[in-house]
Amino acid sequence: MLHQLLISAATPQTRPIHLVTSGSWPEVALRLSATARGYLEATAFKPTPGRVVIAPAPDGTIEAVVMGVDLAGSKGVDPFVCGKLSASLPAGDYMFSNLPEKPELAFLAFLLASYRFTRYKTAETPEARLVVPPGIDGIRLSRIAESIAFGRDLINTPAADMGPVALADAAKALAGAFSAAVCETVGDALLANNYPMIHAVGRAAQEQPRLIDFTWGNPAHPKVTLVGKGVCFDTGGLDIKPSPHMLLMKKDMGGAATALTAARMIMEAGVKVRLRVLVPIVENSISASSFRAGDVLQSRKGLTVEIGNTDAEGRLILGDALALADEETPDLLLDFATLTGAARVALGPDLPPFYTNDEQLAADISGAGSAINDPVWRLPLWPAYHAMFESRIADLNNAGTGGMAGSITAALFLSRFVTNTRSYAHFDIYGWSPSQKSGLPDGGNPQVARLVLELLEHRYGL
Repeated sequence: MLHQLLISAATPQTRPIHLVTSGSWPEVALRLSATARGYLEATAFKPTPGRVVIAPAPDGTIEAVVMGVDLAGSKGVDPFVCGKLSASLPAGDYMFSNLPEKPELAFLAFLLASYRFTRYKTAETPEARLVVPPGIDGIRLSRIAESIAFGRDLINTPAADMGPVALADAAKALAGAFSAAVCETVGDALLANNYPMIHAVGRAAQEQPRLIDFTWGNPAHPKVTLVGKGVCFDTGGLDIKPSPHMLLMKKDMGGAATALTAARMIMEAGVKVRLRVLVPIVENSISASSFRAGDVLQSRKGLTVEIGNTDAEGRLILGDALALADEETPDLLLDFATLTGAARVALGPDLPPFYTNDEQLAADISGAGSAINDPVWRLPLWPAYHAMFESRIADLNNAGTGGMAGSITAALFLSRFVTNTRSYAHFDIYGWSPSQKSGLPDGGNPQVARLVLELLEHRYGL
């Protein structure tokens, strides 16, 4: 089914969108009416990337839309530049008179940029629609855009309405929609089933901690497991965060949202994998039962972990979930987490680092991200930094020492819970866009979910 902003055929009311460069603009201008040309001259139109002008017809209606897509110097063209159309076009139907080099990304950028979080809004925004020409798979693009919107809605919803119960319900509803087998382990059952770190992190909250585990697909196909950090809100625990650092903590379940978004796209596309999704879900809250700095926790892996800081809780719940995933030695294991501020300091909000010791997997991940404009950057699992989270009284310390290389040491910590699986990668995502960009509204963002779909389709096929 096509996205509501895509239509399959033009009508007499459909208006053209001309994508122009410095070279093509003079020829396109000649095809416009004198009224439209005069207006564009009056507005000093230049075909700079992302410049959009609505050109009027002699009768005052819209004759055409002209958008600049000229080369931006040495930076090249933004593959998502057409996303700027979503905020520029009045309601109505439009079609490209010429297609950019990567037309699928142009249509996807338009759909992604059109996302709005409307759960708490009463007013509706008029919408522009694009005609999908032959040769463009509008159904696939629609599924991807709707899945990304699903993930964005999860992240954007405040913790009062997206606590552990609500996030678990969303995961179970997704599993049920695709007839996946799902298991939920809640509260003290986590202890009985040997998930002690998930239980410890979440036991202080009003809503009990839990683990969602669902599987989908043909058991004979390659086993792919996705693990997503589901901290629905992070106060920091007893090592409480200062209030400015707590304002965005509804997004600390962004890793879970990414895993669920990727899973939805994988299942909709019918990728030939046996998919498993593990989502440990907690709220890192404060009460008399909070875990404390200095405590030593048992883990599913058998490793003991001294708590150096209760605000380094995401790696604890991931440790138990990764240990579970590793027990069946999947062909590919990926985890996603809004894990460290250090990753943002190193690479900013738009470029998540990833970590793996599998060289072929690293090349495939980088290639997939580049192909679909879902960028990532590889950082090293530097072995010498293992010493930074040694403990005098336990096998590991969750916080480490020295205050440096925080994203790398967090990735190394997680790697201690994955000992059987050869192809494993960890993504330290931000899960949020602090400002509006082409193809990317501000707010929640399930980063790398599209990359995962591209990676799996390339590796395993449909």
